[in-house]
Amino acid sequence: SPANKEEIKEAIQNGAYLVDVRTKGEFQHATAKGAVHIPLMQLEANMNKFKNKKAIVLFCNTGNQSGYAQRLLESKGIENVYNGGSWQFVNQCLDNE
Repeated sequence: SPANKEEIKEAIQNGAYLVDVRTKGEFQHATAKGAVHIPLMQLEANMNKFKNKKAIVLFCNTGNQSGYAQRLLESKGIENVYNGGSWQFVNQCLDNE
C-alpha cells in the first residue's frame, strides 16, 4: 500500500529520487515536480539508476504500478524504496514541505 504523507515528505527532504513509472504520454501530460520517467516495463533495464540513492519514491496514477515497481526494486536488493501512490499525491508532498 502507498506510503503516508509523512514518509514521503521525509524521503523528499532526504533528497529522494522521484520516479514516474507511467507511460510516456502520461508523463508528458503531467507529473510530479523534478521527477524522472522510467516506465514500469523498462525498470529492469535501468537498475543502475537506482543504485546508491538515499531514497526512491515511485509513483503512477493510483499506486498500483508503483507498488509493483517497489516490489521489483526491493527484490533486486534496492533499499529505501517508497510507493508514493499517485503523482498528484507526490506533488502535494512537495508543495507543503
